Amino acid sequence: MTDTKDALYQALRDNDTEPHGRPRTVKAEELAEAAEQFDDRELLLLALFDLMEAYEYDAEPRKAPVIFARILKLWDQHPDDFNEWSRLQLFWRFKWVASALLSVPDVPLAAIERWHGEMRDRYRTEGLGLQPYYAQRFHLAAHTGTGEPDAYDLWAGRPRTRYSDCHACELRAQARHHVRHGDDARALETWAPVLDGSDTCAEEPYTSQADALLPLLRLGRTDQARSAHLAGYRAARGKSNAASQIGLHLEFCALSGNAARGLEILAENRDLFAAAQGDPISHLSFLTGVELLLARLAGQGHGELAVSGPPGGPATVAGLLEQVRAQAEELAARFDARNGTDRVGSWRRERLERQPLLAEPLALGLRAKQGAAVPAAPVAPAQPAEPAPEDFTELVLRARKLRLTAHPEADRLWQLVAERRDGGAPVPAELGPEARLLADLALQRASDAFDRDEDDTAAAELVLAQEQFELAGYPDKAAAQRARAALVNFTDDDWTADWAVLDEALRITEEAFAAGRATGPEDVLVVRQCRAMAGYRGLVTELPEPSAEATTVFEREVEAYRTQALTHGYPHRAATALMYRADALGRAGQLEPAGAAAEEALALQEKAEAPWHTPRTLSLLSQLRFQAGAPAEAVPLLHRALAEANRWGDSGFPFGSTYAMLGHAYAHGGDHAGAVRALSEAAARLDAEGEATGAAEIRGQLADQLRETGRPADAVAVLESALLETEGVDERLVAQLRLDLARGLYALDENREAAEEYLKLADVVAGWEDQDIHTMVACEATVALAEAGHWEAAAAARERAVASHAKAPRTGQLADTFQQFARLTVSDRGPDGLPDALALLAEADRIREAAREAGEELDFWYLEGSAHDSRARVYAMAEQFEEALAEAELSIAAYDRGAERGEGSRAESVRLAAILEGGRLGRTEQAVARLTAGIDRCTRAGLLEAAGILADLRERMQEG
Repeated sequence: MTDTKDALYQALRDNDTEPHGRPRTVKAEELAEAAEQFDDRELLLLALFDLMEAYEYDAEPRKAPVIFARILKLWDQHPDDFNEWSRLQLFWRFKWVASALLSVPDVPLAAIERWHGEMRDRYRTEGLGLQPYYAQRFHLAAHTGTGEPDAYDLWAGRPRTRYSDCHACELRAQARHHVRHGDDARALETWAPVLDGSDTCAEEPYTSQADALLPLLRLGRTDQARSAHLAGYRAARGKSNAASQIGLHLEFCALSGNAARGLEILAENRDLFAAAQGDPISHLSFLTGVELLLARLAGQGHGELAVSGPPGGPATVAGLLEQVRAQAEELAARFDARNGTDRVGSWRRERLERQPLLAEPLALGLRAKQGAAVPAAPVAPAQPAEPAPEDFTELVLRARKLRLTAHPEADRLWQLVAERRDGGAPVPAELGPEARLLADLALQRASDAFDRDEDDTAAAELVLAQEQFELAGYPDKAAAQRARAALVNFTDDDWTADWAVLDEALRITEEAFAAGRATGPEDVLVVRQCRAMAGYRGLVTELPEPSAEATTVFEREVEAYRTQALTHGYPHRAATALMYRADALGRAGQLEPAGAAAEEALALQEKAEAPWHTPRTLSLLSQLRFQAGAPAEAVPLLHRALAEANRWGDSGFPFGSTYAMLGHAYAHGGDHAGAVRALSEAAARLDAEGEATGAAEIRGQLADQLRETGRPADAVAVLESALLETEGVDERLVAQLRLDLARGLYALDENREAAEEYLKLADVVAGWEDQDIHTMVACEATVALAEAGHWEAAAAARERAVASHAKAPRTGQLADTFQQFARLTVSDRGPDGLPDALALLAEADRIREAAREAGEELDFWYLEGSAHDSRARVYAMAEQFEEALAEAELSIAAYDRGAERGEGSRAESVRLAAILEGGRLGRTEQAVARLTAGIDRCTRAGLLEAAGILADLRERMQEG
């Protein structure tokens, strides 16, 4: 109800706390209309200013000039009705009107020029500096392309005034100017205070983060570009007045190899097709970003891909591209017609002509939503393949030869063999019986199935290969495949080696080789490898204390495989045997001999000129270096492993886990930026490999690294994406990610969103046997809800925490929750909230004393000190300073009982007592003495930072 002034004032205050958007704007319109019923110009002004602000931040600036005209008329007629705040708002918003007029192509240039003159004259009349006026002249020149350099100098060279745009916004305008003139480096230097968070405002840094995306990419600063996208898009997402920035993020996705991410952003912001039309220049920027993304996709052959456009509009890339292109061309033409230049149209065309800036997609660390994927072109190996033989016989013989050394090119050749065979190619006599070729093809299908982790399919193909080798008259080859089939699923917990099968396979293959019936020693070595694998499995299953029998079998079989491989001239197989040894020794903690075995294996592979075998050896060697406490040595080994695997197109190489290992090595070596890059790539690779839990776990680690490097918003963006799809992910891992997200949101002061995540998490963990987690989550949710101003929900969460505490006590956290609730109560309600706050603090005391009576082993000195500190603060907030000082002194006494462990907390209580004593009660001499004693005590305790804080406070007090 707004039928009284008080009710209307309260409604205006309530609306001011709502996020900008259509609901707030509609409410502001209603309140401005309601204000007309009262003969109160101060109230009307407040309502009109509120409505103008709503239009400004809801992509409706074209409506702002009408409202401002009413305000200006009130100023001309009743200037005394304007207080200091409303006068400041009046002259500040001249700039808003100038920007609004510029953003609408239907407003003639002459009208904009007249408004600039009005602004200049009004400023002069009031004795205000003209730098804001010259800023508007520059913005007009930049928009039309007429006289921009001179306009820039006239603006940028003038001193700032009270009515200048905030420093962050002015830096953005200067940086944009440098970008337009091709100086990315100077632009980024100008932007530095904004991008690093030192200089911010309501629109910054997220607006500049969008503008800086391409300059950062062009200068190779990909880590900063990734961060600017993660944090900047989070801040802009869903905001109708951020359509231009959304368009820039779409452009970034198109030019950094992240088209799928671009489609997600488009889907999340499809309302902007309509909502942003109230700000035509911003709408054009949005449409241009959309057009660039869609044009890239269409050019890659994805014209029929489904896409989220305006409701009721085209549903494919090609259809939406046609519509967006027409709208953007028409809108740009209107601006150019109004301006009498081609600046806007040429700017749009320049954006559309931009080409991808990176050779490979920039890994962002985000999980793509289901349905947003763009079919990717296959990545060609860095090592060019030799042309496949045209002759079928040569093709098969070459494929067989390459299989002997496990050359990655063999897979491609066998695929060609299969295709030609399906096409009816006859089997020449030189290739042996047809059954042998069928067996060869079955082996390739088994290999492919193993790569896909389809063990049952692989086992069936191995059985088929056995049968075909038998039919072809190769019992030794059939025996070798029986040995391989015996090891299918050998990683399962219940797997045991069938040594009878392995013994028989060894007998048959060795006899055939000795009698000269075999085509070579390969089948003997296949069986030897199977036996070594069985011995390896038997040993590692019993670690850390394997039996003597398991150890003997392992050593016997691995050494036999190594020796025979060298004897027969297969050094790469001998290296495999050494890999088994290195891995087993590493698992047993024998890192030095394990490393020696891995290095010997690597040397054999290099001697054999078989570099395609080295990636896994390098990966194992890096693991051993990492375990030995040398992460810096692991990093180059991992880079070599990844480079070789990519060079040879090794599709079976575990890229995801290897990038994860690289991230861990970087992190442990203190290179957090390197860790972020590697973990971002690991997450994307694990997604592609279908490892949902592994990808989610890596994103949790990536978020940790981002927080470590001071990028909490980036961390939150990663966690939000990790929780988009959680099917197949371990429940406890999901809970941990949600807890991290809730805490991250709380750290960003996004309390409402944090509370929502806490409550979701509380519902999940409420059913767990471990109720300690439920207590913790309910406590944290209570504080977040109170911070967000949801007092009833906060009280309910607090009671939930109390109930859970009865089952799984967390005395310290629950008591702290009551204490924080008390402080927030006084903060919200002022002195009127003191009685309720003191009651909450009394309840915290009861929780502590109940724990003492129950015999809990806690640091009660700390809990008591914290309780007195909280009382001191709520008394101080209620301006009862004597009572506050008394409680602060009780807090100091309590922390005294903690001896060395209490010194840090005691120093903070000394600081609080001194502020109360000297700053609030006027007893400066006593406060200085207290601080001097505190400084000496902190210095003796080695708390130099705390001593410095107290010393700074003492100096300020002494200076008066």
